[in-house]
Amino acid sequence: MVQDETARAIELRSPLLRVEQVSKHFPGVLALQDVSLEVYPGEVLGLVGENGAGKSTLMKILSGVYQPDGGQITLDGKPTVLHSPRQAQDLGISIIYQEFNLMPNLSVEENVFVGREPNTGKFVRWRELRRQTEQLLDQLGVQLHPGAIVRDLSVAEQQMVEIAKALSLNARLVIMDEPTSALTDTEAAALFAIIRGLKERGLAVIYISHRLEEIFTICDRVTVLRDGQLAGELPLAEATPDRIVRLMVGRPLGDLFRPEEAERRLEALAERSQAPVLEVRGLGRTGTVQDASALVLEDVSFSLRPGEIVGLAGLVGSGRTEIARAIFGADDYERGEILVDGQQVRVRSPRGAIHLGIGLVPEDRKLQALVLSLAIRENLGLSMLDRLSRFGIVRLGAERALARRMVDALRVRTPSIEQKVLNLSGGNQQKVVIAKWLALHPKILIMDEPTRGIDIGAKTEVHGLMHQLAADGVAILMISSELPEIVGMSDRVLVMRKGRIAGELARRDTTQEAIMALATGVANTAVAAA
Repeated sequence: MVQDETARAIELRSPLLRVEQVSKHFPGVLALQDVSLEVYPGEVLGLVGENGAGKSTLMKILSGVYQPDGGQITLDGKPTVLHSPRQAQDLGISIIYQEFNLMPNLSVEENVFVGREPNTGKFVRWRELRRQTEQLLDQLGVQLHPGAIVRDLSVAEQQMVEIAKALSLNARLVIMDEPTSALTDTEAAALFAIIRGLKERGLAVIYISHRLEEIFTICDRVTVLRDGQLAGELPLAEATPDRIVRLMVGRPLGDLFRPEEAERRLEALAERSQAPVLEVRGLGRTGTVQDASALVLEDVSFSLRPGEIVGLAGLVGSGRTEIARAIFGADDYERGEILVDGQQVRVRSPRGAIHLGIGLVPEDRKLQALVLSLAIRENLGLSMLDRLSRFGIVRLGAERALARRMVDALRVRTPSIEQKVLNLSGGNQQKVVIAKWLALHPKILIMDEPTRGIDIGAKTEVHGLMHQLAADGVAILMISSELPEIVGMSDRVLVMRKGRIAGELARRDTTQEAIMALATGVANTAVAAA
């Protein structure tokens, strides 16, 4: 009802921003073609679309990073050319990127007013700087100390600093790119409250997200892009998840997790009754860089069979990623043992893990899995240079053949295997990471947040790949913070809490409530697997 009233009020006002028939070309790619949209004061406009649909290009045009090749931008009813990010800021347009633009070694107040500190001559008026920062934080309802160093803040707190910085620039339009990608549910709820406060003050917000449930929670209207074009625009009262998805991908999506595949797999696993390909027994490790006495892992034990997808759930900091890194040889462990095909092994490095048939799709593809400045061909060859080389020289013909085969098999959208990975969408970057491991034919594949930051269409494709890998006999350990993904994809679920496995759930017993009960300690007794 409130959203309906907001929509009616919007119709009576003039748009703050109007984009008309905007186009943008890059070499070999038409990124945007005749895209139009409007944003009104006091409105949250959801912008959705698959990776590569043109969302980021449009936002960079609106923030002055790119110049359009055609079309017109109107701000406050006046035609406007945004020549630079500084000009966009001066006109009241601020963008908060998924990767924050903060200086980690400076304080909150220094980040908020960087380059614009109140001063007398060459001297900063620190009391005035603190007063202005406190005033902004109070407006947001955020309990942050202005003198706190940004590197010591949580991701959610750093995001609040970005929003405070936007307000300090007298922003009238705030663009948020995947703002909840690294937030907990509680932190996301706090962010939504702040967005509602911005809306009540008459600010306009463009909210970009792959998570449709967020669009329905916070937005008034939805604009959908597909393949660089405007696919549709809906008031929230007329939008449904199915309708949005159809506009995004051009077809009905069907079930995101393909439960029938999981059921077939469970039947096959019961019939085969194979021995585990991976066993972890009593794994333990103490100490981190920050705290040498901290308990990281304690008595972690589980097994993984060929053709099985086992979900690993738990809150952030529960030890999920630490297990993956220990199995893959990226981190050492002090206690316990690991067995592969029934034989005890000591995995001392990722190279050793690869030789044992273990692969790892890491949580952060950009920092841990890809060399962004290299071509797709070069990235795909990195994990198997020994097989592609002769006398220390890479056989380019073999490398190209591998790249073409994997790009075709995983349907990576690219004009060429020579395309730099930096220029691919998030979903296609993730496909390159997975392709790199598939080329090695692993028998154990650990996938840490396999669909983080990719759109719903790409998620469906990644889930399909996982089902196919399991059908081919690959054992998959899937770590995910998205509970629907854990519930929908897993044959069994292991739940971590404070470095231990708090419980195991069979597929028929797995619900989001059961997982959270174990992850938070509400359930004191581990749930036995069937």
